[in-house]
Amino acid sequence: MGISTSKEEMRVKGLQYYFLFLCTLLAAGLFAQDAVADNMLLYQRSIGGWPKAVNEVKVDYTKTLNELDKAGVNTGKSRNDATIDNNATTKEIRYLVKAYKQTNNKEYLKAAENGIRYLLLMQQPSGGFPQFYPDSSSYRAQITYNDNAMVNALNVLWDVAHGTNGFDVVDAKLTALSTDAVNRGIDCILKTQVRVNGKLTGWCAQHDRKTLKPTKARAFELVSLSGMETVGIVRFLMKVDHPSNEIKTAIQAAIEWLDAVKITGYKYEDIIDKTQPGGRDRVITPEASSVIWARFYDIDTNKPFFSGRDSQKKWSVAEIENERRVGYAWYGTWPADLLSKDYPKWKAENGIK
Repeated sequence: MGISTSKEEMRVKGLQYYFLFLCTLLAAGLFAQDAVADNMLLYQRSIGGWPKAVNEVKVDYTKTLNELDKAGVNTGKSRNDATIDNNATTKEIRYLVKAYKQTNNKEYLKAAENGIRYLLLMQQPSGGFPQFYPDSSSYRAQITYNDNAMVNALNVLWDVAHGTNGFDVVDAKLTALSTDAVNRGIDCILKTQVRVNGKLTGWCAQHDRKTLKPTKARAFELVSLSGMETVGIVRFLMKVDHPSNEIKTAIQAAIEWLDAVKITGYKYEDIIDKTQPGGRDRVITPEASSVIWARFYDIDTNKPFFSGRDSQKKWSVAEIENERRVGYAWYGTWPADLLSKDYPKWKAENGIK
């Protein structure tokens, strides 16, 4: 019996030691892994940000990489293609923070913190954020609200500053820096809101980094007021606790503008059309109960307009080439919930009648 008991005690102690060993590995961030997060570490640029695509191929973090693939990815560390376009960089930061909290792998947190430092580094003296950094060629250096690029960056920094959405784990030294960056970003937003005949309206998708005036980006993205990007900006401003009168005015003016330019009685839809390249088209058709907004409005007239790759302003989406009609969101319902739900709630919370 004594020998049997001794063996049992040894087995139990062995299991205990193994459990402690696993716990030690986990605590050190050396055991738990996340395949997607591991790929994000590989693609992160030396400057701290991430690309949205490599050689015009969208980065796929779910793809299994062999050793040759990994070696190829690593050669791109010094590229200047880091960006906040198409959710790049902000998406990776958020994923890595979540992965760290689930795995305790410190490499994930380190990479996320470097990504946050990249956002702080790319912010311009005006408080705006360019689409790319350090690449400043063409329109890439302009203040970019397009596709919510700047708003996405500010939302990450907001979470760092407030320790929300899991960002309580990041380096405390980033808190004050992020708070300052958010405040400067808000100041830039307020200064870039377009005023027409003395009245505040919405925002352009891009603004000049020096003059802060609306500016052109790609060939089909002309100077305008944006029915899409204005929504993301307003939602961000609504996050501010105890908003100043200037912020309240900006929000209310933008809401009034969005309400004024809504298009009632029409819908925007894809249709099958074998006469068109690719066999489909995207058209606006009557529908009594529908409300939509245009992506771009003429600043002086509030009239919706459209443009193909020739950069010529057209007043009907049917006038531009099929490739641009089906390849871009010219109409949408982006402000619908903002006007019907979010804004009334914000007014009530801030005692505004």
